[in-house]
Amino acid sequence: VQLQASGGGLVQAGGSLRLSCAASGSIFSINAMGWYRQAPGKQRDLVADITSSGSTNYADSVKGRFTISRDNAKNTVYLQMNSLKPEDTAVYYCKSEVITPRRMVPYTYWGQGTQVTVSS
Repeated sequence: VQLQASGGGLVQAGGSLRLSCAASGSIFSINAMGWYRQAPGKQRDLVADITSSGSTNYADSVKGRFTISRDNAKNTVYLQMNSLKPEDTAVYYCKSEVITPRRMVPYTYWGQGTQVTVSS
């Protein structure tokens, strides 16, 4: 199983970006999918996650600005980021709890990370 993240880049404060993360490989189903971020010198923190049924959870710092969604048919999770601030600058990682036909139990997979830089 591989997770391929895309959509990062450089944007001015107040701008928007949309991140995507597609899971591929031998997949039976996917439970929760989410986005985390890690700024230089800091720990990796949850930004938002979404269950297979669509229930969402957000970090307080992004509530009202970011929206997480998923397309179960495409095994893809999205993060729409609006009203971006310089403090949103970080490497963003996607995570998925994937059930493969071989294991039939959830296993956590991470994407490779995509850089988001917000200039002031």
